[in-house]
Amino acid sequence: MLIDIIAGARPNFMKIAPIIAAIEKAKIDGKNINFRLIHTGQHYDKKMSGDFFEQLGIPEPHVNLEAGGGSQSEQTAAIMIRFEKELLENPVDLVLVVGDVTSTMACAIVAQKLHVRVAHVEAGIRSNDWSMPEEINRLVTDSITNYFFTTSVSANENLKKSGVEDSRVFFVGNTMIDTLLRQMGRFKMPEVWHTLNLKEKEYIIMTLHRPANVDQEFQLRDLIETIVKSSNGLSIVFPVHPRTEKMLKSIGINYPNLHLIEPLGYLEFNYLVKNAKAVVTDSGGITEETTVMGIPCMTLRDNTERPETISVGTNELLGTNPSAIPGAFKKLLNNEWKKGRIPELWDGKTSDRIVDVLLRLNEKNG
Repeated sequence: MLIDIIAGARPNFMKIAPIIAAIEKAKIDGKNINFRLIHTGQHYDKKMSGDFFEQLGIPEPHVNLEAGGGSQSEQTAAIMIRFEKELLENPVDLVLVVGDVTSTMACAIVAQKLHVRVAHVEAGIRSNDWSMPEEINRLVTDSITNYFFTTSVSANENLKKSGVEDSRVFFVGNTMIDTLLRQMGRFKMPEVWHTLNLKEKEYIIMTLHRPANVDQEFQLRDLIETIVKSSNGLSIVFPVHPRTEKMLKSIGINYPNLHLIEPLGYLEFNYLVKNAKAVVTDSGGITEETTVMGIPCMTLRDNTERPETISVGTNELLGTNPSAIPGAFKKLLNNEWKKGRIPELWDGKTSDRIVDVLLRLNEKNG
């Protein structure tokens, strides 16, 4: 069984690393499974891509489609054209896509049009917010997927509501957590720990990149000013996404306890998360990592596709209105934040379960 594993953007890399390791392990055990790693090139900045391959032990891609840059439509078109050519020249038994980035949707469409089965890892999650490009990617991908690997009970329910048969849904857990648990002992103290004189549980990590928060000058300024004023002087460490950097330069925000730094590698960033007082973010994946590490998390979004991080974990959905921020910080600083638990099957064994299912499916399909 030969599988194309698709990766194109930073959120994908944490999800594919343990799957590749599980396939390599199955190969050593004599199982009939192999893979090609296809990097679409959607993220082509070294900090957003290359460092993750090195740190997570991901092998060099067999193919790099080099489809980065341009608008989402231009990226989608470039990925589809280049992946179609690649798949025609080098056929496989199955295309495995992960997450909800442009590459996920584009490669799933190409595979189905060439009559190649598609498996979607992290299938079924929904924000029900069609203004998010990721939500469109999820809906399109899941509408043409053959096999659905899910992270949560709510994802299973979403798929059932959309008419997917139970026989095609496999509740396996979360591959991002496989990576987190595997790498936790290797987390690396970044240089900023010393330069900013950080101390355990005495600083906040912040990440912002979603258009609703960073594309409008007044919104970004209001959010940051409210966070700074609510922080009681705690250092706020803000690794700046390229999208956000442009806007920050134009509004010229400057506070003594707000520290803008370049994006960090996986091991360095998660070292800071693990030792933080709390995280303020609009990312989905970070809410999963904070839940497993037991770190309070404030999500500046009006919705989430990961409700288990709220109902079970340490995350709270504050919305995009800055008015909710002071109350959340008050609760945090009074040590009244909920403790949270780890969601079902987030145990570090998800990738092994995925490979077991793929092997069974291959035997069944001959």
